[in-house]
Amino acid sequence: MEQELYKKIYSVKEGYHSLHKGLRTAKYLSKAKRNGLLSNHFIERIMLSVTEVNGCQVCSYAHTKIALEQGMSREEIKLMLSGTAENIPEAEMPAILFAQHYADTRGNPTEASWGRIVDIYGQEKAMGILAAIRMIMIGNVFGIPLSGLRTRLKGKPSGKTTLVYELSMILSFPFLFPAALLHGVVGKIGQKPVIEFSYNG
Repeated sequence: MEQELYKKIYSVKEGYHSLHKGLRTAKYLSKAKRNGLLSNHFIERIMLSVTEVNGCQVCSYAHTKIALEQGMSREEIKLMLSGTAENIPEAEMPAILFAQHYADTRGNPTEASWGRIVDIYGQEKAMGILAAIRMIMIGNVFGIPLSGLRTRLKGKPSGKTTLVYELSMILSFPFLFPAALLHGVVGKIGQKPVIEFSYNG
C-alpha cells in the first residue's frame, strides 16, 4: 500500500497557528532528547506518523532519508507512511496514536487524549512528544504547498492544490514566522498554557 499524498490542505491562518504552537514547544523536544527520554527512532516514528496523516510529499522524502540514516528499515518506514502500525514498539504506540489524532484534528486534540499521554509518559516526556508532533506539523503545513509547487513546475500538478494557494502559503511564511515567535514570547511572559483545548473528548 502506497502513501496517499495531499490528504490535508491547511490555510494561512492554520499555518500561523502551527508555527505559534511549534515555537512554543520546541525547547521541550531538545530537553527530552538531552535527558534521554526520546530516542531518535521514537521521534522519527512520531514524525512519519504525522506525515502519513497529512500526506506531505517533501516531508516524507526528508524524514525517510533521516530515518534510513538512523538505521530504520525501509520496510518499517514504508509501513508507517502507508498507515500500518506493524513493528511499532508497544511502549511507543500511545504516542503514535496521539500523534495521528493530533494531525487528524488539525492540531486540536482532545483534552482527554492529552491527559492520557501525560499519565502514560509523565509530563516531561509528554511535552517532548508534543513538541515533536508540532515541529513536523509545521513542516507538513508548509511542505504540502511546497510539494504542490515543485510538482507543478515539473509539469505534473497534483490536482489538489492551486498555484495561488501554493504561492500564498510559501510567501506568507517569512511574515508569519516572526509574528508567531513574538506571540510565543508574549504567551510565555503571560504564562499562557502551552496546550489549550477547544473541546473535550
